Amino acid sequence: MESSSAPAGGSTRREATRQKLYEAAVTLIAEQGFSATTVDEIAERAGVAKGTVYYNFASKSVLFEELLRHGVGLLTASLRAAAERTEREGGSRVDALDAMIRAGLEFIARYPAFTQLYVAELWRTNRAWQSTLMVVRRQVVAVVEDVLRAGVDNGELAEEIDIQLTAAALVGMVLVAALDWQSFQPERTLDDVHAALSRLLQGRVGGRR
Repeated sequence: MESSSAPAGGSTRREATRQKLYEAAVTLIAEQGFSATTVDEIAERAGVAKGTVYYNFASKSVLFEELLRHGVGLLTASLRAAAERTEREGGSRVDALDAMIRAGLEFIARYPAFTQLYVAELWRTNRAWQSTLMVVRRQVVAVVEDVLRAGVDNGELAEEIDIQLTAAALVGMVLVAALDWQSFQPERTLDDVHAALSRLLQGRVGGRR
Protein backbone atom coordinates (compact mmCIF):
# COMPACT_ATOMS: atom_id res chain seq x y z
CA MET A 1 0.00 0.00 0.00
CA GLU A 2 1.51 3.29 -1.06
CA SER A 3 2.16 6.11 1.34
CA SER A 4 0.10 9.28 0.95
CA SER A 5 3.26 11.39 1.01
CA ALA A 6 6.85 10.72 0.03
CA PRO A 7 9.25 10.29 2.97
CA ALA A 8 12.35 12.49 3.12
CA GLY A 9 16.03 11.90 3.77
CA GLY A 10 17.27 8.75 5.46
CA SER A 11 13.77 7.47 6.18
CA THR A 12 13.16 6.70 2.50
CA ARG A 13 14.67 3.21 2.55
CA ARG A 14 12.97 2.21 5.79
CA GLU A 15 9.61 3.49 4.56
CA ALA A 16 10.03 1.49 1.35
CA THR A 17 10.73 -1.63 3.42
CA ARG A 18 7.67 -1.04 5.57
CA GLN A 19 5.58 -0.64 2.42
CA LYS A 20 6.78 -4.06 1.24
CA LEU A 21 5.88 -5.59 4.59
CA TYR A 22 2.42 -3.98 4.55
CA GLU A 23 1.77 -5.37 1.08
CA ALA A 24 2.98 -8.83 2.02
CA ALA A 25 1.05 -8.93 5.29
CA VAL A 26 -2.25 -7.69 3.89
CA THR A 27 -2.12 -10.17 1.01
CA LEU A 28 -1.21 -13.18 3.14
CA ILE A 29 -3.66 -12.40 5.93
CA ALA A 30 -6.44 -11.91 3.40
CA GLU A 31 -5.57 -15.28 1.84
CA GLN A 32 -5.20 -17.43 4.95
CA GLY A 33 -6.12 -15.44 8.05
CA PHE A 34 -4.08 -13.70 10.74
CA SER A 35 -3.38 -16.73 12.95
CA ALA A 36 -2.22 -18.92 10.06
CA THR A 37 0.14 -16.29 8.67
CA THR A 38 3.69 -16.44 10.02
CA VAL A 39 6.41 -13.83 10.20
CA ASP A 40 8.56 -16.11 8.03
CA GLU A 41 5.92 -16.04 5.31
CA ILE A 42 5.57 -12.27 5.51
CA ALA A 43 9.33 -11.85 5.20
CA GLU A 44 9.53 -14.27 2.28
CA ARG A 45 6.64 -12.58 0.43
CA ALA A 46 8.20 -9.17 1.01
CA GLY A 47 11.61 -10.39 -0.14
CA VAL A 48 13.40 -9.44 3.08
CA ALA A 49 15.09 -11.28 5.96
CA LYS A 50 12.99 -12.30 8.95
CA GLY A 51 15.06 -10.00 11.15
CA THR A 52 13.98 -7.07 9.00
CA VAL A 53 10.37 -7.63 10.04
CA TYR A 54 11.31 -7.44 13.73
CA TYR A 55 13.56 -4.44 13.10
CA ASN A 56 10.55 -2.52 11.81
CA PHE A 57 7.81 -4.04 13.98
CA ALA A 58 8.07 -5.63 17.42
CA SER A 59 5.71 -8.48 16.50
CA LYS A 60 3.23 -9.71 13.94
CA SER A 61 0.43 -8.11 15.96
CA VAL A 62 2.20 -4.74 15.95
CA LEU A 63 2.72 -5.04 12.21
CA PHE A 64 -0.98 -5.66 11.68
CA GLU A 65 -1.94 -2.81 14.01
CA GLU A 66 0.30 -0.44 12.08
CA LEU A 67 -1.14 -1.80 8.83
CA LEU A 68 -4.61 -0.79 10.01
CA ARG A 69 -3.39 2.69 10.91
CA HIS A 70 -1.59 3.05 7.59
CA GLY A 71 -4.48 1.85 5.41
CA VAL A 72 -7.18 3.83 7.18
CA GLY A 73 -4.91 6.86 7.13
CA LEU A 74 -4.73 6.62 3.34
CA LEU A 75 -8.50 6.25 3.11
CA THR A 76 -9.13 9.21 5.43
CA ALA A 77 -6.74 11.41 3.48
CA SER A 78 -8.43 10.41 0.22
CA LEU A 79 -11.90 11.28 1.54
CA ARG A 80 -10.74 14.59 2.96
CA ALA A 81 -9.00 15.54 -0.28
CA ALA A 82 -12.16 14.78 -2.27
CA ALA A 83 -14.25 17.00 0.01
CA GLU A 84 -11.73 19.85 -0.07
CA ARG A 85 -11.41 19.67 -3.84
CA THR A 86 -15.19 19.89 -4.24
CA GLU A 87 -15.32 22.93 -1.94
CA ARG A 88 -12.58 24.70 -3.91
CA GLU A 89 -14.56 24.08 -7.09
CA GLY A 90 -17.68 25.65 -5.59
CA GLY A 91 -19.65 22.43 -5.12
CA SER A 92 -22.31 21.85 -2.49
CA ARG A 93 -21.95 19.70 0.62
CA VAL A 94 -23.94 16.95 -1.07
CA ASP A 95 -21.53 17.21 -4.00
CA ALA A 96 -18.69 16.80 -1.50
CA LEU A 97 -20.33 13.68 -0.03
CA ASP A 98 -20.75 12.32 -3.54
CA ALA A 99 -17.08 12.97 -4.30
CA MET A 100 -16.16 11.18 -1.07
CA ILE A 101 -18.23 8.17 -2.11
CA ARG A 102 -16.29 7.95 -5.35
CA ALA A 103 -12.99 8.39 -3.53
CA GLY A 104 -13.97 5.57 -1.20
CA LEU A 105 -14.84 3.29 -4.10
CA GLU A 106 -11.56 4.10 -5.81
CA PHE A 107 -9.64 3.27 -2.64
CA ILE A 108 -11.45 -0.05 -2.22
CA ALA A 109 -10.91 -0.96 -5.87
CA ARG A 110 -7.21 -0.26 -5.39
CA TYR A 111 -6.86 -2.03 -2.04
CA PRO A 112 -9.54 -4.75 -1.91
CA ALA A 113 -7.56 -7.07 0.39
CA PHE A 114 -7.08 -4.34 2.98
CA THR A 115 -10.75 -3.43 2.87
CA GLN A 116 -11.79 -7.04 3.41
CA LEU A 117 -9.52 -7.27 6.43
CA TYR A 118 -10.73 -3.97 7.86
CA VAL A 119 -14.41 -4.92 7.60
CA ALA A 120 -13.75 -8.38 9.05
CA GLU A 121 -11.86 -6.97 12.02
CA LEU A 122 -14.68 -4.54 12.83
CA TRP A 123 -16.77 -7.54 13.89
CA ARG A 124 -14.13 -9.03 16.20
CA THR A 125 -13.78 -7.95 19.82
CA ASN A 126 -10.97 -10.19 21.06
CA ARG A 127 -8.06 -8.68 19.17
CA ALA A 128 -5.14 -6.87 20.79
CA TRP A 129 -5.59 -4.01 18.34
CA GLN A 130 -9.33 -3.50 18.95
CA SER A 131 -8.80 -0.08 20.55
CA THR A 132 -6.66 1.01 17.61
CA LEU A 133 -9.33 -0.18 15.20
CA MET A 134 -11.95 1.91 16.97
CA VAL A 135 -9.70 4.98 16.80
CA VAL A 136 -9.02 4.68 13.07
CA ARG A 137 -12.68 3.89 12.33
CA ARG A 138 -13.56 7.09 14.18
CA GLN A 139 -11.13 9.04 11.98
CA VAL A 140 -12.90 7.93 8.80
CA VAL A 141 -16.39 8.65 10.11
CA ALA A 142 -15.33 12.04 11.49
CA VAL A 143 -14.35 13.28 8.02
CA VAL A 144 -17.88 12.57 6.76
CA GLU A 145 -19.40 14.07 9.90
CA ASP A 146 -17.58 17.34 9.23
CA VAL A 147 -19.17 17.66 5.80
CA LEU A 148 -22.64 16.77 7.10
CA ARG A 149 -22.33 19.24 9.96
CA ALA A 150 -21.28 22.01 7.59
CA GLY A 151 -24.27 21.21 5.39
CA VAL A 152 -26.66 21.45 8.33
CA ASP A 153 -25.05 24.68 9.56
CA ASN A 154 -25.44 26.43 6.20
CA GLY A 155 -29.00 25.19 5.72
CA GLU A 156 -28.25 22.88 2.82
CA LEU A 157 -29.15 19.77 4.82
CA ALA A 158 -32.07 19.25 7.18
CA GLU A 159 -31.47 20.03 10.86
CA GLU A 160 -33.04 16.73 11.95
CA ILE A 161 -30.27 14.69 10.31
CA ASP A 162 -28.51 12.50 12.86
CA ILE A 163 -24.99 13.47 11.86
CA GLN A 164 -23.14 10.73 13.69
CA LEU A 165 -25.37 7.89 12.55
CA THR A 166 -25.70 9.22 9.00
CA ALA A 167 -21.93 9.50 8.63
CA ALA A 168 -21.47 5.94 9.86
CA ALA A 169 -24.22 4.76 7.51
CA LEU A 170 -22.60 6.43 4.49
CA VAL A 171 -19.21 4.90 5.28
CA GLY A 172 -20.83 1.52 5.80
CA MET A 173 -22.81 1.83 2.58
CA VAL A 174 -19.66 2.39 0.56
CA LEU A 175 -17.75 -0.44 2.25
CA VAL A 176 -20.49 -3.04 1.91
CA ALA A 177 -21.55 -2.03 -1.60
CA ALA A 178 -17.95 -2.02 -2.81
CA LEU A 179 -17.18 -5.42 -1.32
CA ASP A 180 -20.33 -6.83 -2.90
CA TRP A 181 -19.26 -5.29 -6.20
CA GLN A 182 -15.76 -6.73 -5.98
CA SER A 183 -16.92 -10.18 -4.88
CA PHE A 184 -20.19 -10.78 -6.71
CA GLN A 185 -20.58 -8.18 -9.47
CA PRO A 186 -17.06 -7.64 -10.83
CA GLU A 187 -18.44 -6.98 -14.30
CA ARG A 188 -19.74 -3.62 -13.10
CA THR A 189 -17.55 -0.58 -13.65
CA LEU A 190 -16.60 1.86 -10.93
CA ASP A 191 -18.68 4.52 -12.71
CA ASP A 192 -21.68 2.21 -12.62
CA VAL A 193 -21.37 1.51 -8.89
CA HIS A 194 -20.74 5.16 -8.12
CA ALA A 195 -23.81 6.22 -10.09
CA ALA A 196 -26.02 3.82 -8.11
CA LEU A 197 -24.74 5.05 -4.74
CA SER A 198 -24.90 8.64 -5.91
CA ARG A 199 -28.61 8.29 -6.70
CA LEU A 200 -29.17 6.86 -3.24
CA LEU A 201 -27.28 9.76 -1.66
CA GLN A 202 -29.15 12.40 -3.64
CA GLY A 203 -32.52 10.95 -2.73
CA ARG A 204 -31.96 10.19 0.94
CA VAL A 205 -29.51 12.83 2.12
CA GLY A 206 -29.84 15.52 -0.51
CA GLY A 207 -33.61 15.28 -0.48
CA ARG A 208 -33.96 15.49 -4.27
CA ARG A 209 -36.66 13.71 -6.21
